[in-house]
Amino acid sequence: ITKPVALILLAHYVADIHQPLHVGAEYFDTQGRIADPDKDKSVLGDQGGNIFTLELSDEPPRKRGMHKKKFHGFWDYDAVNALFPQAPSTLGKSDLQALIEPLKKELVHEMATHEPRNCRMPPSIPIDNYAEMWADEILPIAREAHERVQFTNVHPQQEEDRVVAAGEADEKPRPDQKNYRTWATNTVRDELHKAGWRLADLLQKIL
Repeated sequence: ITKPVALILLAHYVADIHQPLHVGAEYFDTQGRIADPDKDKSVLGDQGGNIFTLELSDEPPRKRGMHKKKFHGFWDYDAVNALFPQAPSTLGKSDLQALIEPLKKELVHEMATHEPRNCRMPPSIPIDNYAEMWADEILPIAREAHERVQFTNVHPQQEEDRVVAAGEADEKPRPDQKNYRTWATNTVRDELHKAGWRLADLLQKIL
């Protein structure tokens, strides 16, 4: 593996470990009920939400032929795109890029010039332990990402060489009235901010 490829992979992995559904998952028994994999080895995992669809309370009515988004894909794409103003659907690709690009640069500049709180690892922690600590840190957020939805129609589904849990995830109403999209977008912003600074810190220490 070349150094440029190694750098690309490292940046990718550092970002990935700050996405909650890359670290946490939900498990279900054969009846579709949430179960503990430490107590029941026959439970099925949700593959980080890749096989579950997601229905949000602020979702506009879907037109005929439009598919529901995937739970995992929402965190990879929708929650990130929501960091920027929603552009008219009639806007062409080049016009959309012209609109978003300055906003991206502004966001990157803001993140790069303001260090987030609690992003640096204690000096006593070996670099080899960073990934484990970052994963432990994101787990409570992964738990909340799952607790904020109601799982329905959960069933076993064959995926290549294994059987996984599939179904639907519907946003639960919240007493604080903060909807899932807003919470997830704020979370994504914070985690991307930390990931960028942590990557820079890691590169300074290993290069």
